[in-house]
Amino acid sequence: MSPLLQVTILFGKLSLLAVGGVNATLPAVAREVVEQRHWMTAHQFSQLFAIAQAVPGPNMLVVALIGQREAGLAGGLIATAATVLPAGVLVLLVSHFWHRFQGARWRQIIQRAMLPISGGLMLSAAYVLVRAADNWWLMASLTATSAFLCLRTSIHPLWLLVAGALAGYLFN
Repeated sequence: MSPLLQVTILFGKLSLLAVGGVNATLPAVAREVVEQRHWMTAHQFSQLFAIAQAVPGPNMLVVALIGQREAGLAGGLIATAATVLPAGVLVLLVSHFWHRFQGARWRQIIQRAMLPISGGLMLSAAYVLVRAADNWWLMASLTATSAFLCLRTSIHPLWLLVAGALAGYLFN
């Protein structure tokens, strides 16, 4: 199977599972591209994610980088389209029924369940990334310190990114 077709199928399939956004599918993406397809190492995956998060734009840019790495510029474009189009079409179809059944009990149950489900998916994504990136005690302490500062202070996350980049530069 051609690399472009592999990228299309992978990200099209994962697009339909992206409850809570693309970041919620990161464990599945990592499992596919690192463990099953061997397109990259876990460390390379975490580096691509960091690059994608450091640039302005949507949080799904990592799929473009993975697609580009595997199948060139066309792969990056195809990965992006395959991530956006199936989920976008599904949202359009579901939204029609969603509004139609506004007072239905099943809709209220689904709405209440979506936050904990998407939160759990994002926590599992964070775990996959931390596990891949924290291969040295200094990186693990940066992760713990960043998490603590995000939860307990009003420091802007951009300053934490700058501090992490500086620490990576100085100690690598």
